[in-house]
This record gives sequence, structure tokens and C-alpha cells, in this order.
Amino acid sequence: MSELKSKYKSSIKRVLPAATVALALLLPISAHAAAPGITGTGTGTAGAPVFNLTAQDARITQPDGQSIYSWGYGCATGSTPTFAPEAVNTSNLITPCPTMQIPGPTLIVNENDTVTVHLKNNLPNGAGNTSILFPGFDVSGPATAASDYGVQGVLTREAAPGATVTYTFTAKSAGTRPYYSGTQGDLQVEMGLYGAIIVLPDSSKVSASCLTTQNDKARGAYLATVGGGTEKDFRLAEAAFDGLASACYDREYLFQFSEIDPRIHSQAEAQVAALSLCTVNCGLDVQTEPYHPTYFMVNGRSMPDDMDTNYAVEYPHQPYNGNPHMHPGELVLLRIVGQGRWQHPFHEHGNHVRILARDGNLILSQADPTKLAGPLLFTTTTTPGVAMDGIFYWTGKGLNWDVYGHHGTTDAANSAALPCSPDANGYNTLGTSYQAINYYEWCADHNKPLEKAPFGDVGGGGPATLPDPNYLTNGTWYGGSAYLGPDATVRATGPTGSTPPSGTIGNGPSSEAGFAFMWHSHNEREITTNNVFPGGMMMMMLVDSREFQIDESN
Repeated sequence: MSELKSKYKSSIKRVLPAATVALALLLPISAHAAAPGITGTGTGTAGAPVFNLTAQDARITQPDGQSIYSWGYGCATGSTPTFAPEAVNTSNLITPCPTMQIPGPTLIVNENDTVTVHLKNNLPNGAGNTSILFPGFDVSGPATAASDYGVQGVLTREAAPGATVTYTFTAKSAGTRPYYSGTQGDLQVEMGLYGAIIVLPDSSKVSASCLTTQNDKARGAYLATVGGGTEKDFRLAEAAFDGLASACYDREYLFQFSEIDPRIHSQAEAQVAALSLCTVNCGLDVQTEPYHPTYFMVNGRSMPDDMDTNYAVEYPHQPYNGNPHMHPGELVLLRIVGQGRWQHPFHEHGNHVRILARDGNLILSQADPTKLAGPLLFTTTTTPGVAMDGIFYWTGKGLNWDVYGHHGTTDAANSAALPCSPDANGYNTLGTSYQAINYYEWCADHNKPLEKAPFGDVGGGGPATLPDPNYLTNGTWYGGSAYLGPDATVRATGPTGSTPPSGTIGNGPSSEAGFAFMWHSHNEREITTNNVFPGGMMMMMLVDSREFQIDESN
């Protein structure tokens, strides 16, 4: 058990003071995220991907130790999907694409692809029929034999127990969308039958400004040599949508929000067992109201489980994690999907999120249809069945001190004073290497120490009051100081400064020492696990100095 998990298991028994919670959240652990998923199997051709899925039952885990009987989509036995992004490390995956996972496999296709999905119903007989809805797409049946046509349900064609149904559609527009069961949705979606589709834009129409490595230095893939190696590009594409420079991005993360009422799952499990011999007119009669969820999940996991790596062996049926990482100034595409039955007001600390599109539909200016006009959201409220694509970034602007801690001194790596040359927007991009530690620094705060004298308050000569070192959160992710980077405290205050030197508490001087921002639901009950805080819909956004190599390989 990791140190974080050990701390959490002991602390979840009681409500903790805020400072202790922060410490518990930031204990050493390595966790990264991306937008992982699969492309079509080997039976598909370019422009016509084929996905062979199954619906099955299994158990998923929660941080309080509970094992929840659930249903989920997965890869059919024998199928060989290709993982995406291309840079993801699959060599250590015990079950790269399980036959049941929550959320279901993220299906990644290209704009204008003809997509075929075969779904085999491997749920217990007593569960009855199942299906998939693909909102936003014009779905048809199989092109040839009617053997996979299934049976007609209320909303779509369904697969009877042990049978297969085939869906075909054209991915006519880019963006993020959900998919989920169209059969007895109040039960089957609750049980876990949901997932996401990512449609990548037509690469021939992507704005030229998105296609260069540095892209005015502020955008594009960050492929610079950092941390002793080349940082890989984990994006699925250069832009979220084609034809718009404002749709370029540097990193991307997929977040699906859902909840669980364990009473419903227990009823379903008991009825499935009672109907194990059912062969005709099977189906459950589970009472789904009143609805009282007690588990709240991001990508199928609750905090702190969502801070473990993608494909971690502890969660064989919950492969996707949370925890976005970024460097200052990078444009981060957030793919946000509301699954389940409740709205979830998710708040991203550090900045607002500029919404580009909803359900793949761009939000454009009426005055100028070539420009985006989506809202700037304080919380991205996730409505069930609705997906949003938005851009987030963090720069340090407005903090009112030099977060890099350079203060005109020499930088250990460059052996020269780091300049700050503001561009038209006030950021350090002019004449500055994209690999510079303080690239994209807010130049109005350059050379501005938190305090010239490292004791006392504003009277010490700085623009802000220095926090008591005992109140600073420490750990592998956060450096324990108010400065960004493993050796920034030494640059800023010297080796005897009063703030805990980043690199001496919880991490080495050359390792990660960034800022950690809590991203969480603004519904306080939803940041609990089975009504005990902390837990639920909570994760950490990590801002790292550019000398730290962010590895999103799993």
C-alpha cells in the first residue's frame, strides 16, 4: 500500500482539518493522466474502424474498501485494438483492454470515418437485453447479414443475452461525445454501461498554426529536451477542431463524471443470481428511485484512487485515472463528459475553462463565425449525457510575485541571468527559448520576490505575506515553498531561507517540485466517499517547472 493510501485509510475514519487534508493529499505518489483509449481493431481499414465490444459484469473497488457489483463495456475476447495516444506505454499492462471496464473503452476515430461497433451481450441472462446509444450520430444497422441486427428496443436495437448487435455510423464532426446503454437506462447506465467517443479533426483542415512544433512558442507539442530526455507528445491531434487556430492545444485530458447508489447495485446482483437459469423474457425489476448515491467518481475512480496511474493493476476494471499535469502557459484541452444521473458542478482551481464546444458543436460568434465565443466557466457543470471541450491554462499571472524565484540571479542550468521579455500579452516569449525554465512567465512579476526579507509580513519588503512554513503543504508534487521548480527556493532566498527549500521535503533536489491545485466538485457531498471526507470527485492539477519532464505514458 502506498504512503498516500496508508494515510488515507487511517484518515477517512474521521473528518480532518483542512491543513491535514492537504498534507494527506500530497504525500509521495506518482500519477499522470492523458486521454487514453483505443482505435479500431485489425479487422477495420483506414477510414473504417471496427470495434468489437462486449458488455459484462464484474466488481469495481472504492477507497473505503467496498467492492461494488457492476456492469461495463469492454473489449471482446480475442480483439486486438490499437492503443492511443501512440506514446502510451502498454508494455506493462496485464490486461490492456479488459472485457469489462468503467468507463467503457474510449473509442478514438477520425472525422468522416465510417465506424462499426459490434456489441456482444455477455451480461448474466437475468439482466436481459442491452445496447449502445451514440448521441449525435446517425446510426444504421449492419450492411450485410441480419444476424447482427439484434432486436428492436424502445430507443435502439438491442442484443439479447449471448447475442450480438452491430451499429454503423459516420463520424461527421470532431469533438467529444458520450455513448451509453439505451436499454433500461435508469438501471444499466447506473450499473456502469457508459463511455466516451473522441472524434479527431480532419488533419488536412487543421489550422496551419497548430502544425508546427513550437507554434509561436506558446502552442504545439512540447518536444524539447527536458529532464535528461525528450518529452513525448501525448496529444491525439494538433487541434480539437479543424480550421481554427484557437482550437490548438498542447496537452489533453478526458474526465467522465458519474455516481453510484450501492443499493441499486446490490438489488441487481441479488436478482441476477435469482434469475441465473432464465432463458426467455429475462429482465430485472430493480427499484431505481429514490436515488441516493454515496460514491462519486472521476473516470470510474474516487479520490485517492483516481490519483494512481492509468492501467494500475489495483483496478483491473477501472483503468483510467485523473490528475492533469502541465507546464506554465501550455494550453490544455479538457474533454468533459457527464455520465450517470446527476449534474456535477466541477471546479478547476487555478483558472477558468474556456468552452470550445458542446457535444461536438462549436460555439461560434454570431458576428464572426470564424471565431469561437464559448463561455468562460468558473465551474464546468456536467449535465448527464452532455460533453464539453474546453481550454485551460495556468501562468502565474496575478499572484504578484516571481513564482520562478529567479530574481535576477544566475540560473544553475544556463549560468546566466534569466531575462523576461514581454510579448504583446505581457508574457515572456520574445527572444526566449521555449525550453527556458521561465518561458511564459508573467513579466510584470519578474524579479519580484515574495519578500526581500524572508521573515515577517509585507513589511519585510515583498508584495505578499510569507506563509508560516508549518502551513505549507509538502510532498513529491508540491515543493513546500512558494516557488516553482526543484531549486527555486535556493535561487530566491538562498540555502538558509525561511521557507522549506523545495527538494528537501518529500522529494530530491532534481525531482518534481511544482504547484498542486485541487480540482473538485463544488457539491460538498460529492467530495466524500460513502459520506466520509475526503474522497469522491476530487483530484489534483499539477503545474511543473519546464525542467521537469512530464511522463504521461500510463
